[in-house]
Amino acid sequence: MTDVRSAEPAVTVPPPPGVGRQARRAGRGAGLRAGTGATLLPAAGLVVALAVWWLVARLELIPPAALPPPGGVFSAFVDKPAQMLEHTWATLLEILIGFALSAAAGVLIGLSLASSRAVERMFTPLLVAVNAVPKITLGPLLVVALGWGQKPILTMVFLLCFFPIVLSTATGLTTTPADLAELVRSWNASRWQAFRKVRFPAALPQIFVGLKVAMPLAAIGAVIGEFQAGEKGLGYVILQYAGVGDYATAWAAILLVALVSILLYSALVLVERIALPWVRETTSSR
Repeated sequence: MTDVRSAEPAVTVPPPPGVGRQARRAGRGAGLRAGTGATLLPAAGLVVALAVWWLVARLELIPPAALPPPGGVFSAFVDKPAQMLEHTWATLLEILIGFALSAAAGVLIGLSLASSRAVERMFTPLLVAVNAVPKITLGPLLVVALGWGQKPILTMVFLLCFFPIVLSTATGLTTTPADLAELVRSWNASRWQAFRKVRFPAALPQIFVGLKVAMPLAAIGAVIGEFQAGEKGLGYVILQYAGVGDYATAWAAILLVALVSILLYSALVLVERIALPWVRETTSSR
């Protein structure tokens, strides 16, 4: 005979009073501390850097002609705001256009390398060779081939940026997690479906690593190109004012290049967080 027993109803124990409020307060407190740290820590780092700079200039550990004090550089900003803004805008456009071209080409080349072992073996040595060439040595040749203006500058940005993007794209597409690859095989998915649904999304974090490495290189490439072929831009300002001994203005332009790089890098990090929200949720954080 089967012994049938009535199931006892599950008893839900309510949480102690105030636990929910404490959890919400703890969450808000953690978010507030994170936001405060994100604001205060970079500011503190900037203050320390300015203090060290001022101390080095004050003690003349580096000749004042080569490293003016912070006050002199700030005066250069104040004296030439419109001129500095115009040249900053020119350099910013060159960085963005060159970076966009290198990102598009880098992802396509990385996709080609990842899609075929023969293509990878054929062209990887050539890509490494191109990346190994010191780009500054190509500046005069680019001027001869492309003339003055934006063309050689954008080419210099492209040459500096594309290789990290190619490498990160190819690496991301060829290192799909084993469990995801097995899942695709169990679905009998086509090659295009596997790429669109699994391989490319899984490669995006690695691709963004390459993009973040390439972004500061874009600024370097723009400045090097402006040294060689620029008629405007921050690199042109650095070269012209350093040549006449106005090192404060040259340093002001150098700091503007650094500021533009920081802002663009931060914008790219923000795009990554918005586009790939699952990365922070599925990886450990500090």
